[in-house]
Parts: sequence; structure tokens; C-alpha cells
Amino acid sequence: MVRTAKKPTALRAPTAGPADAGRRPEPLTALRALVVDDEPDLVTVVAAYLERDGFEVFTAVDGVEALAAAREHRPDVVILDLAMPRLDGIEACRRLRTFSDAFVIMLTARSDETDALAGLAAGADDYLTKPFSPRILLAKVRTVLRRPRPEPARRLPGIRW
Repeated sequence: MVRTAKKPTALRAPTAGPADAGRRPEPLTALRALVVDDEPDLVTVVAAYLERDGFEVFTAVDGVEALAAAREHRPDVVILDLAMPRLDGIEACRRLRTFSDAFVIMLTARSDETDALAGLAAGADDYLTKPFSPRILLAKVRTVLRRPRPEPARRLPGIRW
């Protein structure tokens, strides 16, 4: 399922390096978000908040669909549930990290410390438990997007995703 914002306001600048000096800058593009949860009402609410903030939003109902959508749409941020059919959020996050540098925010009903630690160890950038405030989730999305993305050579030794 694909949902897109009508008037994108969340913008990103294309990356530029020294070889791009003197070139005309490319136009800003809308940020892309992938929302993954098997609860349709939750997906609708989260997608609506992101769209209102100008994101182009894509959705998936499980980890298998999430990985396919991430490969196709190359999201900037992924909102990922932990407990899903076919492929859970932990394994989906691990696999996502093999091909994507998208920021990942786990959004789950599991509030146990071990679940949060497992999610973060799998490569999530943040962890938020349900019930949650959509405004807090949006603030967390904005926060992770302010961070620079790691270049493969700059990743910490011993960290495997």
C-alpha cells in the first residue's frame, strides 16, 4: 500500500561532495517514511501525522513486506512494530541494516527492558512503546533525521547489523 503526501514540506537536500563544488544544487525532495505494523488503525494514524508533516509515506503489514518496500522506496526513516506475522521487527531490522541506512524507530506494545535492548541491538535508533503520543513519535522522527547518516567506513568496529 502506498500513501503519499500532497504537498511535501519535510525536505532533504541531496548529498554533495567536493566534486560537486560550483555545480548548481539539486532541488530539495520530500522525505520518505515507511510505517510497518499489522494494526491498520495505528498505521492510518501514524501515516496521517507523517503526511501532515510533509512526508511521502509508504506502509507494510509485516517484516517481509517492509523489506520489499524499503528496497523499492528507499525510506529515510522506518517506523517498525516488533510483533508482526511472517517476520518480526527484530529480524526485519537486522535484515534492513544489511542494505539500508534508514533511521529506524521501533514502535511496539512490548515495554520490557529486554525487548527494548534487543530492538536497539538489532539496529534501531530509538524505541517507543504503545500507547504513545503521535506528536512525540513525530518529534522523535525529526530528531533522528537531524543526525548525520554513518558512512560505511565510519561505522564503529564490532557493531554488526
